[in-house]
Amino acid sequence: MKTTGNTIFLTGGTSGIGLELARRFRDLGNTVIISGRRKDLLEKIAAEDHIDGIELDVADPASIAAAYETVTAKYPDLNVLITMAGIMQPEDLRNHDLALSEQIITINLLGTIRTVTAFTPHLRKREDGVIMTVSSGLAFVPLVMTPTYSATKAAVHSYTQSLRHQLDLQVIELVPPAVQTTMLDQENDPHAMPLAEFADETMQLLQDNPDADEILVNRVRFLRDAERENRYADVVAALNPPA
Repeated sequence: MKTTGNTIFLTGGTSGIGLELARRFRDLGNTVIISGRRKDLLEKIAAEDHIDGIELDVADPASIAAAYETVTAKYPDLNVLITMAGIMQPEDLRNHDLALSEQIITINLLGTIRTVTAFTPHLRKREDGVIMTVSSGLAFVPLVMTPTYSATKAAVHSYTQSLRHQLDLQVIELVPPAVQTTMLDQENDPHAMPLAEFADETMQLLQDNPDADEILVNRVRFLRDAERENRYADVVAALNPPA
């Protein structure tokens, strides 16, 4: 993936990693469009950061279809899709809230699949078309307090591998570690990676490795490489200490 001269549509770009990467791509000379559910927040970002935005609820197939029509009509040079939208919630499986699990699956997994499906025909017409999915280090070692989130990210990883083999365009998987964002109230968590540091390393990896299949900052390799390095059981125990 080239890191300048793109037209990028990034879902879930109104906060956290999504917004920070949108700003970094903008600063490198890309046209960036973000999406979110809150019109007021999109308007605020457009005014302050000069990043265009459209309303999109990735849990709603009709909203995805409408976003596709809007983005491709206004930005026919669109060549990069980044599926950042997602939610993370703790769950107690001894007193299971099935509706919450279904919501997480709908947004994180079905939202990714539906968005990719909508935009793939357009991107395949571009010689420089790119799809970037976003999984997590928890795709490889689960955080047991977020079982459905971890499972959806494992599914996104698997789905991304199939995309890469079936499509005639570049498919990249971004694999974040825990990052200091509002997700799971990690803004001030000393064990999470500072957001600016994550964005710095991610953008450098993209610039240094234009043909990369996975983007892995060093902090996530503890999780990503656990099974292949025969550390899986120890890492599960370290990530999920007894209460």
